[in-house]
Amino acid sequence: MSVTRSEGSIPPSLLEYLDLSQLNCLNEDDDHSLKSILSDKTRNISDSYLLSDADEQLLLNIHFNQAVRVRSVILHTSDPQKGPKLIKLLVNRNAIGFEDVEDAEEPEVAQVLELPEDSIKEGRPINLRFVRFQSVNSLHIFVNSNHGGEETTRLDAIDILGVPCG
Repeated sequence: MSVTRSEGSIPPSLLEYLDLSQLNCLNEDDDHSLKSILSDKTRNISDSYLLSDADEQLLLNIHFNQAVRVRSVILHTSDPQKGPKLIKLLVNRNAIGFEDVEDAEEPEVAQVLELPEDSIKEGRPINLRFVRFQSVNSLHIFVNSNHGGEETTRLDAIDILGVPCG
């Protein structure tokens, strides 16, 4: 469950391949949405951020306009206590809700990760099990908890690194 550090060159961002019409997040604050940090299809450097609403959990549903191979993800927060700690990644699901992922473990989900606080504070790439992310049309990121046990989770930037298929 630990995260390995990125080695070698960093693969290119896949954000340009996002299908913004299908981008959504469950339990997001109305004023601080996933679209607010991904709508430019580049890594967010504005003051916008994603914030959870009712509790610390988030379910990000990220769809691409073509199949991609995902090597790593970057989750960055300016407030490490509200940053994601335990996440679960799923691929190519049509519609999922919290009930589908809360108790799910590998291999039901593609990967479960416990993120080090310094990785999310510094926005470092988090390497994935590349073999499980080969032909990805949609990536689903379930944030189960945050580092400070806070009521809300905050993400300032997200990036998905890899290459398009084909």
